[in-house]
Amino acid sequence: MSISQIRTITAFVDDQDRAKDFYVDVLGFAVRSDLKMGDNRWLEVAPGDSGTAIVLHRPFPGTTAGTLSGVILDSADLEADAKKLREAGVTVDGPDEMPWGKQATFADPDGNNFVLSAPSRQLPE
Repeated sequence: MSISQIRTITAFVDDQDRAKDFYVDVLGFAVRSDLKMGDNRWLEVAPGDSGTAIVLHRPFPGTTAGTLSGVILDSADLEADAKKLREAGVTVDGPDEMPWGKQATFADPDGNNFVLSAPSRQLPE
């Protein structure tokens, strides 16, 4: 196998413009790509120069918006980021102290769930 990285993760959203506003204006992500392809739109956002991007895509047939879960976003200042999310009207659970550091959880407007993490120590092997 020659797999070297995860390039994109897809978050299904009902309204791509609303999702773009949230990811760019609230989370501070950059738009990496925003292409119209017929009836489809490829909207890719990422935090800074991160290698992995999130594609904000309308649900494929048989899927629904808000099904992404468990994506962990690292934060250099978890307390401040949780406060900014709350000030933007986002419901945030935590931050809570965990064996590996602190974390908080939140969801985007479509219900895609994220973990905001500030790791402070190595996980046991």
